[in-house]
Amino acid sequence: MPASKLQTPTARTCEVCGRSEVWNADEESWRVAVEDGERRVGSIYCIHEWDINGTFAPFD
Repeated sequence: MPASKLQTPTARTCEVCGRSEVWNADEESWRVAVEDGERRVGSIYCIHEWDINGTFAPFD
């Protein structure tokens, strides 16, 4: 049986304000996503509730 490979998320969206972020592997950090030429920053006052719902599988 081959070893499972750990997968990490590459995108996330706040369920409250709509802020979207993508993972930047080069800088090893989350960055604001750009969609249709606009940055998806959401609200600066939001304590972001990321779309974590248990459907992401960390192992393939």
